Amino acid sequence: MEGDGKSEREILYSPTNSQQTVSDDDEIDYSVKPEFYDPNLDDKDESWVGRERKGRTSDAVLSCPACFTTLCLDCQRHEKYVTQYRAIFVVNCKLGIGQARQITPKGKQGKRKRESSEVVADPADGERETIKPVCCSVCSTEVGVIDEDEVYHFFNVLPSES
Repeated sequence: MEGDGKSEREILYSPTNSQQTVSDDDEIDYSVKPEFYDPNLDDKDESWVGRERKGRTSDAVLSCPACFTTLCLDCQRHEKYVTQYRAIFVVNCKLGIGQARQITPKGKQGKRKRESSEVVADPADGERETIKPVCCSVCSTEVGVIDEDEVYHFFNVLPSES
């Protein structure tokens, strides 16, 4: 032991010394019922979602991509852009701190910027719509926008089967 430069204490308490290492499984007392385990939890969650939806069907359950917080239980998938969803009833969402944005509705578009696909409204045309950013209320990740009709449009979310 003296030749390898390690003290006797370092060798006895080393995680690689298999005689001193204790597995986590050896420390668990399986005779005691786990404090946070509920075998009926999935059934309870399913009935809660059913009550929240009030019989409506949904294309997906939407979650925040950063913290996995549920954002929407009742939404409709966009017909053309399959990674986008719209909804009226949301949870755990807040309006973003950023400024409201002006857009031109489809069919009344003005000129496009060369650098991006963002639509620039023609100032002569009074037909513009205001949208506001929507963020996760837990981690503040921007997950979509809300329009003037108070319809949420989600584009940065994780969908799961409903």
